[in-house]
Amino acid sequence: MTQYSKYLIAILTAASFAACKVGKDFQRPETPLPAQFGNAAAGDSTIGAAPWKQFFPDPALQELIGNALNSNFDLQLALKRIEAASSYVKQAKAALLPSINANAAANTSFPSKNSLNGLSLNNFLQTDHIEDYTLSLGVSWEIDIWGKIRRQKEAALAQYLQTYEAARAVQTGIVAQVANSYFNLLMLDAQLDIAKRNATLSDTIVQMIRMQKTAGEVTELAVQQAVAQQQQAEQLIPQLEQAAAIQANAIRILMGQLPGDVSRSATLDRYQVWDSLQTGVPAEVIANRPDVKASEMGLKAANANVGAAQGAMYPSLSLTANGGLNAYEIGKWFQGHSLFGTLAGNIAQPVFNQRRLRTQLEVAQNERDQAAIRFKQSVTVAVREVTDALVQLEKLQEQQTIAGSRLTTTRQAVNNARLLFRSGLANYLEVINAQGSSLQAELTQADIKRQRLTAMVDLYRSLGGGYQ
Repeated sequence: MTQYSKYLIAILTAASFAACKVGKDFQRPETPLPAQFGNAAAGDSTIGAAPWKQFFPDPALQELIGNALNSNFDLQLALKRIEAASSYVKQAKAALLPSINANAAANTSFPSKNSLNGLSLNNFLQTDHIEDYTLSLGVSWEIDIWGKIRRQKEAALAQYLQTYEAARAVQTGIVAQVANSYFNLLMLDAQLDIAKRNATLSDTIVQMIRMQKTAGEVTELAVQQAVAQQQQAEQLIPQLEQAAAIQANAIRILMGQLPGDVSRSATLDRYQVWDSLQTGVPAEVIANRPDVKASEMGLKAANANVGAAQGAMYPSLSLTANGGLNAYEIGKWFQGHSLFGTLAGNIAQPVFNQRRLRTQLEVAQNERDQAAIRFKQSVTVAVREVTDALVQLEKLQEQQTIAGSRLTTTRQAVNNARLLFRSGLANYLEVINAQGSSLQAELTQADIKRQRLTAMVDLYRSLGGGYQ
């Protein structure tokens, strides 16, 4: 058997050990889930699977969301993190391949003429210096006996997928933020219109009471209280205009733009909550929610890191080869006698590393346990968010029905109070109180409508909608 055959057998024998893997293969932890979300009937479909352009048919809102997804700074940072993670994946894949280094060296030395080297050079080569020229190629390869490098590759890939899912989670959050901000802006528009109409109505009441004062039927106190009621309605106008401008600026920042106005093509009363909001089964949350999937990939990466840490404690086998051209004159490089080569194998077993390797393993195991807790926490939070959104939708619908009846009642009260006041059957305080109650009822109804739309968006996001 030749020397090369022995080396080949050694390599193949070592490679056969590569089937052994350190660590355990990843398995998703068992997480208890309810059969359905609250009182919602379980079904095969879920609104979380609907594309955001389908869920939000308003063209103005679609344009705002599209601009935000193209230019939002948080999303741009998330995409950059994906690129960085992708580079680590490529590096981890290349770790399974041999490393190759090329080297070219030229040396000239002048030994002492009184030294043995100097005398030898002078006597045998008739020169006072030594030249050495080397052109070499070195190859080194760590054979992945225990699967340590493959675990590192698995961890890098899981971390890449984690950043990918995290970016999708950022996108779902941006879609929800823009939509909720847009609905809040529509609410402020509606409330501003209500405040202006009430300010106009209050002015009419003031004029009516002043006429009553001129006729001697009321005092100046009645006029002053009516004016105060009018001023309260007028004060709302700049407050709501301020809130609307700040809200518009917030939307512009979400789009990565400087503060400014935001166009809207709909009014709050024309925007309807979806009639059918299917939730699907709770088990689909794990498959649909990007943040839950990101935490799962984080757990998978942590599990692979445990295997890599275990592998670092076992012997490592490295093969090295080096060869090239060496000559004392550069012109002799390409002569046959200038070739040289070496082949070596090395087995290294860590013995004492100041407990560094054991600590790395313990920390990796602890981080895996933390990642498992975070995964279970993310699933629990996701189920809670869906359940909360369903409760909000149900109870807000009841509140809106009551608020609508209250608004009808207060408007009738305002008309009746004005008629009775003109007939002398009601005093001015009843007119002012009726007007104030009507104003608050209108503002409350607009706020409840906005809350219903926000709950609809929250349900969509909590079911994983928004990244399609």
